[in-house]
Amino acid sequence: MVNLAGVNNFILGVKYLFRGIGYWGRRPKVMLLGAIPALIATALLVGGLVALAMNLTDLSAWLTGFADDWGGFWRTSVQVVAGILVFAFAGWISILMFTALTLIIGDPFYEAINGRVEAEYGPVNEVEVGFWAGLGRSIGDSLRLLLVSVPLGILLFALGFIPVVGTILALVLGAFIGGWFLAVELTAYPFNRRGIRYGQYRRMLGSRRSMAVGFGTTVFLLFLIPLGAVIVMPAAVAGGTLMARDVLGENTIRRG
Repeated sequence: MVNLAGVNNFILGVKYLFRGIGYWGRRPKVMLLGAIPALIATALLVGGLVALAMNLTDLSAWLTGFADDWGGFWRTSVQVVAGILVFAFAGWISILMFTALTLIIGDPFYEAINGRVEAEYGPVNEVEVGFWAGLGRSIGDSLRLLLVSVPLGILLFALGFIPVVGTILALVLGAFIGGWFLAVELTAYPFNRRGIRYGQYRRMLGSRRSMAVGFGTTVFLLFLIPLGAVIVMPAAVAGGTLMARDVLGENTIRRG
């Protein structure tokens, strides 16, 4: 039986992202500034993926050494599958790393986007945190998230070796799990502004997991579009702010 409440919350999360995208029309200057760190992070990570692609054949052969004695067709097939899965795994991790790296590089810009959104929807009981303390917290939270996500990525990689069903399941689960991690990363600003730390706001988002996954999975899929991440990243911070306000029971209807 379909959980209608879960479906509605998932759709609500998607809507929050598109409300964030609407800020490109209302606040183009500050959103454009938010796109610059995303462009820098994209250039760095694309360079890494290109280097991986150039060495993918050798890496696939090394990973599938157990198939060296197999017939030519089966050995080649296993190497091709391994190559696809390695690149998919690298792409999955890259999306999470892109978000973390972009938030660190563009911290002042995303703080500004978060602040503009908060100002439109009502006052915040803000906890003052110095720049360096806030940056250190951001780096620590990102590292913590990556430490959790990498083992899960390896499990998805292993799942992909199951013929047909495993590959499809790995791709679908990868989008949903990656979406959850992105939702946690992209709501850090509004929660930290209120003095709510990583463990606390992760649990808060968990209470509205369907909404968070709907938001994050949509971000994840849009990040797969060439240069989509550059355009979507500042919008995702704006939308994440609105979603965090919803989780906290605060106003999400724009004043005036």
